Amino acid sequence: MSPEIIGLIMIGVMLFAIFIGFPISFTLIFLATVFGAWGLGGNWDLVYYLETLQFSSAMMEQTLSAVPLFIFMGILMEQAGLMERLFLAVQLMLSRVKGSLYIAVLFVSTIFAAATGIVGASVTILGIMAAKTMNRSGYDVRLSAGAITAGGTLGILIPPSIMLVVMGPILEVPVTDLFAAAIIPGFLMATLYIGYALIRCQINPSLGPPLPEEFRASSMWIIVKEFLLGLVPPAVLVGFALGSILLGFATPTEGAAVGAFGSFLLVCAYRKLTWDGFRGALLKTLEISVLILFLVAASNFFGAVFSKLGTPNMLTEFLLTLDLPPYGILILIMALIFLLGWPLEWVPIVLIIVPILLPLVESLPFEGILADTQSRLTWFGILVAVNLQTAWLSPPVALSAYFLKGVVPEWDLKDIYIGMMQFMVIQLLGLIIIMAIPQIALWLPEYMNATRVR
Repeated sequence: MSPEIIGLIMIGVMLFAIFIGFPISFTLIFLATVFGAWGLGGNWDLVYYLETLQFSSAMMEQTLSAVPLFIFMGILMEQAGLMERLFLAVQLMLSRVKGSLYIAVLFVSTIFAAATGIVGASVTILGIMAAKTMNRSGYDVRLSAGAITAGGTLGILIPPSIMLVVMGPILEVPVTDLFAAAIIPGFLMATLYIGYALIRCQINPSLGPPLPEEFRASSMWIIVKEFLLGLVPPAVLVGFALGSILLGFATPTEGAAVGAFGSFLLVCAYRKLTWDGFRGALLKTLEISVLILFLVAASNFFGAVFSKLGTPNMLTEFLLTLDLPPYGILILIMALIFLLGWPLEWVPIVLIIVPILLPLVESLPFEGILADTQSRLTWFGILVAVNLQTAWLSPPVALSAYFLKGVVPEWDLKDIYIGMMQFMVIQLLGLIIIMAIPQIALWLPEYMNATRVR
């Protein structure tokens, strides 16, 4: 049997093992070792060399040191309680507007996507904050659930996104370029969500009626106070952390360190710092970081063995012989990632599937701005990120549904699913727009790079 076919079998076994619940990292290491020795003619020394090299390279990758710092920043921001203040301010400000709570949920989720980047935390807090008010105000359960879960998924797209930090070394694209490229698509997605909710409320006002009198502010000062206390601190923190990265004053790791320290000061300033909370934040950061970084190393080893078997080149040559235009092949790739997003989370897709597809993406004969390899890979990374938002909203995994159901048990899981599916269609519309107009993703990184050169 040829090594290329052995590589295909290895991928099939890997997907089957993940689907039935085997731990991903250890599955990748075991399969890469066994299938690597088989496909490379029993050359165990080469397999162990690849394993040592890839684990060492992952540990020496400086960009990945930003991962625990951004995670710690997000957890502390969550503890500061700023999300509740901002939601209350927007709710009071728009209380007479149809669908005001949908706007409040999506506005707050957009701001905190930039501040935390943690989807599970965003969906959980949004559910706790908004669900009771939405129920009392007669809001539609399905549209409410869709707005909360879709807003929470913005955390994996809007920088500083953990997924983009992990994706940068895989694509061999600077994380700063990915951050800059994700900003406009992220706000585009948020605008599409808000537009969809408002249009539905204009067509059928019963889906989101104006709020009752008890949910309205007694004075404008209350609105201004809550808005300033809820918006200004995270905006300043994100501005310093993300701005320093995009303007070239700091590396992603240094910017993440600034953000982590700033979030610590905010927690202290709002008197939310407790020893138990601080210790819990450290332990949670350690747990999530080890999970991601060990998986990065394991997937690098798996990918190295897979490449050594020659399967990526075989798949690239096969797809290029189909005589499809570049966009036709790209649509096939996006369809594959979309389908894999149903049973899998973003981590195995970014770390395992994307490296397999990279040789094909690099070989596509695009013209114009996409003829430049780095611009093409930056654009491709954003397409993958937008596509993978659907992984949080698509059954049967749909983790956002379970996060929301856990904090709002009175909402039926069927209604939550139907609400999420509506916004998943909006996500696919956004994906098509960014695919058709690459400059949506590429204009800002080009402008930032040109500014730094001058």
